[in-house]
Amino acid sequence: MRFILLYLDPGSGSYLIQVIIAAVLGVGFFFRNFWYRIKSFFTRRDPEKEKENDAAE
Repeated sequence: MRFILLYLDPGSGSYLIQVIIAAVLGVGFFFRNFWYRIKSFFTRRDPEKEKENDAAE
């Protein structure tokens, strides 16, 4: 039987958490922009103006 010992130092743990948070936020921004484009297609509005209107509310 072989044992493989792995070592994770605190720096790699915090880096892993940072990567996970960045991935979650990146996916959120992607789908928000995707939703604005779909919404503007059906309402015949410019997506940039739609973002400005939602930000003002």
